[in-house]
Amino acid sequence: MTFDAGDSRALLAGEEVVHAHQPTNRNVPNLLRNIVLASRVVRRVRPFAVVTTGAGVAVPFVWLGRLLGAKIVYVETLSRIDRPSLSYRLVAPAVSRTYVQWPELQRALPRAHYCGTVFD
Repeated sequence: MTFDAGDSRALLAGEEVVHAHQPTNRNVPNLLRNIVLASRVVRRVRPFAVVTTGAGVAVPFVWLGRLLGAKIVYVETLSRIDRPSLSYRLVAPAVSRTYVQWPELQRALPRAHYCGTVFD
């Protein structure tokens, strides 16, 4: 699941990809479209786990995945240093395991795991 963009098309060439509706930030019509899309995809795939780096598009996939029994792994974005994103706060009750990329953020989310950044 990603947005249809040049970098995602190049990096995911040959992979099964589902493109979400965008923009997602505070866009209710696209949220509703992505809820319908998530419902179709999650019911078809029946994932054991949903791994996400967040963003608004993740919210319906996390909740629907969790409702169908999937484990949820949330990797908070590198740009969040000392407080969690809105997306994380919306899905936190459904998350099985959280990873943060800054020790400062781990202080704000004590149950989160810090293993370094994506650049380590």
